[in-house]
Amino acid sequence: MHDNNLREARKYQYLQEKRKYEATLRKAKIQSWKQYCNATTSSNPWNMVYKLTTSKIKSCSTLSTLRKPDGTVTTDMAETMRFMMDTFIPEDEEEMDNEYHKLIRAQTKTPITTEDDKLFTPAEIMDSINGMKKNKAPGEDRITSDILQRAFNLLPKPTTAMYNGCLTTACFPRIWKRAKIIPIVKPGKVTSDDILKYRPISLINTAAKVL
Repeated sequence: MHDNNLREARKYQYLQEKRKYEATLRKAKIQSWKQYCNATTSSNPWNMVYKLTTSKIKSCSTLSTLRKPDGTVTTDMAETMRFMMDTFIPEDEEEMDNEYHKLIRAQTKTPITTEDDKLFTPAEIMDSINGMKKNKAPGEDRITSDILQRAFNLLPKPTTAMYNGCLTTACFPRIWKRAKIIPIVKPGKVTSDDILKYRPISLINTAAKVL
């Protein structure tokens, strides 16, 4: 049995609540917009507005599903990451070497001697650190060139001794060979499911760059 009176009462209640929701939503949007427009400094009153109108506000893209060579797509974040690693960081298989790779591999197997190398001077270390751009992203240890420069200014002799130790023992520390890989989406490729829409960059520790 249909109760028309109950149906009309519920419909009226629904419309009332819908109007309240829409009014609350409009108020929240206006408040959020005001906060966004006011998120600036007194020295640059056009900061956020300028960035908005010139499309200079960068959006953060998240990893999504990617299409694999067999036509299937990755189903979760773990599979997507494995696919990206296999593509951008392939296994170092000796049987796949070309002539150039064979030459490099042979050189790495040759014993390294450093008897004739001159030791690094503090000035050389300082020049190397100071020559780095301050806005460059750091590696896995999060130490920027600015931090390393301050550390050297406080401890120039120990820092220089550390690098000379690497030189005299022909050692490039394994931890300095680690890289933090950041996949950057190429312009106009945000919605693509092709793995080549990413351009990976490798960030190594600043101390490694100095050596």
